[in-house]
Amino acid sequence: MKIGFIGLGNMAKAIMSGMLSQKVVSTEDIIGSEIIDHSRNQVAKEFNIEVTSNNRIVAEQADIIFLAVKPQYFHEVISGIKDIITEKQIIISIAAGKTMSFIENEFETKIKLVRCMPNAPAIVGEGCTGFCLNEFVTYEEKEFVLKLLNSFGKASLVSEKLMDVVVAVSGSSPAYVFILIEAMADAAVSGGMPRAQAYEFAAQAVLGSAKMVLETGKHPGELKDMVCSPEGTTIEAVKTLEKMGFRAAVMEAMEVCMDKSKNM
Repeated sequence: MKIGFIGLGNMAKAIMSGMLSQKVVSTEDIIGSEIIDHSRNQVAKEFNIEVTSNNRIVAEQADIIFLAVKPQYFHEVISGIKDIITEKQIIISIAAGKTMSFIENEFETKIKLVRCMPNAPAIVGEGCTGFCLNEFVTYEEKEFVLKLLNSFGKASLVSEKLMDVVVAVSGSSPAYVFILIEAMADAAVSGGMPRAQAYEFAAQAVLGSAKMVLETGKHPGELKDMVCSPEGTTIEAVKTLEKMGFRAAVMEAMEVCMDKSKNM
């Protein structure tokens, strides 16, 4: 099974890294195209895969093709390869905002299509990917695609109507978390802690808290209550967060993220 990437940016590299580290595919099974010489040569050196500047070569050789370019380039990229795509190939889009209907219309023919939204933690093998597919993808093909997506984190099948929610809750959310970590570290530095140590403490607290949610199966509110002792330091901090509209700010940020995704 030949896996092709059109676009060799950070997300494409994260996906390739996961597939190779989990031995889902080998370097000989991957081909990628990239118009920027430096990026193309860097990927060839880092991953030891075949690379080209010609998208059509990828489209001709690959059984599964990841469209890993920015949404604004979809029309141009698809126009350049649609005449050589066959009904046997699987197209996987990782672009926000581009619906399956839009992509199918761009190809102007029946295609096997998977739409997915991975996120930045895929770079460290902890990605969270929502995906949906059209009726031409078989069960066996879906299972293989799921194996690919699980190689760099966790993947879940969702209905397409939830893809904009996926963008907000996992695709874009690492940025929210990075801001939280930075703010926590800034406060720690203000309190006298060295910067590097502050980032380590803040990041580890977020990592550990996330693992508690995933591994205990308890409601986040219950876990929050466990930390908030009567008349303690934590409940005072939580009270201030509530007073400052912490929850509302997060929810409103996600709502505008969803709206942006719907209108791209």
